[in-house]
Amino acid sequence: MRVFLSFILGLLGTLSLAAKPARESMEDITARVFRLARVQYIAMDAMIPEGKYPTSIKKGALATASATTWVSGFYPGSLWYIYLYDNDARIRALAEKYTRAMEPALRSHISHDLGFQFNCSCGNALRITGDEQWRPMLLEAASLLAGRFSPVTGVTRSWNFSPKGKEWKYPVIIDNMMNLELLTEAARLTGADSLRTMAVTHARTTIRNHFRPDATCYHVVDYDPGTGEVRWRGTHQGYADESAWARGQGWAVYGFTMMYEKTGEEDFLRQAEAVARMLLRRLPADGIPFWDFDAPEIPDEHKDASAAAIMASAFVRLASLTADKKLSKQCRAMAETQLRTLASPLYLSVPGENCGFLLKHSVGNLPKKSQVDVPLTYADYYFLEALLRWNKIL
Repeated sequence: MRVFLSFILGLLGTLSLAAKPARESMEDITARVFRLARVQYIAMDAMIPEGKYPTSIKKGALATASATTWVSGFYPGSLWYIYLYDNDARIRALAEKYTRAMEPALRSHISHDLGFQFNCSCGNALRITGDEQWRPMLLEAASLLAGRFSPVTGVTRSWNFSPKGKEWKYPVIIDNMMNLELLTEAARLTGADSLRTMAVTHARTTIRNHFRPDATCYHVVDYDPGTGEVRWRGTHQGYADESAWARGQGWAVYGFTMMYEKTGEEDFLRQAEAVARMLLRRLPADGIPFWDFDAPEIPDEHKDASAAAIMASAFVRLASLTADKKLSKQCRAMAETQLRTLASPLYLSVPGENCGFLLKHSVGNLPKKSQVDVPLTYADYYFLEALLRWNKIL
């Protein structure tokens, strides 16, 4: 009898295991997300007014802005990523349409965000297709960005404005690390060592002045344009001047990983590794950070899907670059956690909703009550990029 019971219990256990659904593979997640992306982004095109680019959702409707907005390059960039994955002619036509329409951003409102605007659009177009028509716009954007570099401060200036009560003279934000890829790409294409030198100098100045001993970074550092001395450190979008604004930490780990990949300079790898270790200690179990790591009401604060997507893309790349095998394994595991969470029903749209965006629950500028708990165009971009990197397509 005892043998019979053991047999029955064993059989039930086997049946139970057999009934348990298999875990979705990362390849299947990627295919599912890109199928959705094709549907959503074609639908979004029909909602976009002529000459505009999607930014977010406002009052339930698609929010758009002109090509001069800092986020304009992400929609064409995402289209190029979708085309890279599925080679769909209709998607390529849309990518070309919106990349070509970026040209006005070279004529007005010139800012440090030329990298976001033109590396994501023209840069991806050139890298993915090899079509030389995109090269002139990319190089012109790099030349304009180089014009914002000062040998006195050792950095490219970010904003041209100063908030009331701040009186900034030469503000530089951690986001600026991302725009250095435009300079390194132009240097690669033209052999202009001066552009590479600017990018390297900016990154090293940022290591020196933007980071705290615990590897968290300030959002804004203001310099004296005459002497290069630091006048002030703090935040414009985070919780407090000494807090760790989540998306800023994402820009940091991504920016220094990218700069090591582009230049081979070891100090950039060390900085990326230090920021990654800090993030791995502080990220929650689902991998999606709260909008600021030091926000006072955690766990009742807003999560930021955009920060998670940026970090995931950086973690996948850093895992392949670092010689620290333990860190590599940890980065890849965290990226997988983040991507699985973002691809879950909690964050991922279903076809026909969310005004065509893929991801929900991002945070733009919470202190200003701007773009809170909404989709953001750059969240989608880095989510797609991370999946392509995971599958070694990019």
